[in-house]
Amino acid sequence: MEIIKTTNEANVEEIIENLNNRGGTSFEETDRIVTEIIETVKRQKDEALRAYTEQFDGVRLEQLQVTEEEFHEALQLVDPQFLDSLSKAVENIRTYHEKQVEQSWLTHKGDGIMLGQLIRPLQRVGIYIPGGKAVYPSTVLMNAIPAQVAGVEQIAMVTPPDQNGRVNPYTLAAAKTVGISEVYKIGGAQSIAALAYGTETIAPVNKIVGPGNIFVARAKKAVFGKVDIDMIAGPSEICVLADEKANPRFIAADLLSQAEHDELASATLVTNDEALAKAVSTEVTIQMQRLERKSIMEKSIKEFGRIFVTETIEEAFDIVNDIAPEHLQIMINKEFEALPKVKNAGAIFLGSFSPEPLGDYFAGPNHTLPTNGTAKFSSPLGTYDFLKRSSLIYYNEEELRKVQHDITAIANNEGLTAHANAINIRFENKE
Repeated sequence: MEIIKTTNEANVEEIIENLNNRGGTSFEETDRIVTEIIETVKRQKDEALRAYTEQFDGVRLEQLQVTEEEFHEALQLVDPQFLDSLSKAVENIRTYHEKQVEQSWLTHKGDGIMLGQLIRPLQRVGIYIPGGKAVYPSTVLMNAIPAQVAGVEQIAMVTPPDQNGRVNPYTLAAAKTVGISEVYKIGGAQSIAALAYGTETIAPVNKIVGPGNIFVARAKKAVFGKVDIDMIAGPSEICVLADEKANPRFIAADLLSQAEHDELASATLVTNDEALAKAVSTEVTIQMQRLERKSIMEKSIKEFGRIFVTETIEEAFDIVNDIAPEHLQIMINKEFEALPKVKNAGAIFLGSFSPEPLGDYFAGPNHTLPTNGTAKFSSPLGTYDFLKRSSLIYYNEEELRKVQHDITAIANNEGLTAHANAINIRFENKE
């Protein structure tokens, strides 16, 4: 891994900016293809889904929806230990997200005034589950459970089929475990279009969540406004902040846990100890040799693996906050005392025994997180993403009369005389 001493490098900010912009910024051709797919699905509906599935996934489907028989077959194929572990994860994830539920509220401001907020769940949500380089049953849990806790009544899941027209059994087992029965064997931009606009088979949704490749991400961006979306997530990333007492073998393993996602994944270490930096770099090379996704990790580490060596831990926190990582692991002395120094991060893992995969699969917090520096202004997926808020206002006649002239003064100043009239008309002939 490339080691960068911040005292010698004047372009640290540029390096961080390049890390957060990995994958390129030109989407012109991708957007052209995505727009064509969306417009075709809007016109041809189910037939377009079948055609695109045949083109991109190599299979012609007559039945787009997963049948109950397919669910049953999937459950017979998965490891019982997997199902047991999945159930434990479900319990942890559900318990965590139940803490996020917002409640409607009403407050009295005098005898004739009530103000409040009405919380209601979205009615129908679509979930995209990838099926490309890896299979992610955990993503089913992380997207479905917050929606269910929020009270969403209908959840439609889409995921690409294999060349036999089947969905990965572990993905289906995860869907069954959380009670999702509406699953469609379609992926890519065409599935996003189907969820947004509807087809003969698929009813449109109010919001689309879940990660995907660049075509899925750009399709979500294209349909935003017709429906809501969670975020436009980029490639995965991890940043470890460590001091001289941290274990280099642990750090190397944690960096590689994200580097294996894809070639555009970013793995960074920020430390005030040069000896640790060198030890971690060596360990990364050693551990990569014995891991299955070596070729992906090698490209990721070469292009987007960096080690920043700072003079102080305070400077290290400055760099971390500039990176605003998706996953931040803090392995320093008195990590809880240092926590207030973190300003920007998607998920924070404290100590040497809270590795990132703990959060990916089991602990409870959501693993759908902001990437590419967007943790500076956005948050992990949560129950709150599936709730909407309506303002409540009640004034009786007496209280409205008290503020009549204040309202009309503002309305008239803005030139909106009909606004003023809507107030004044209520008091005509009552002076």
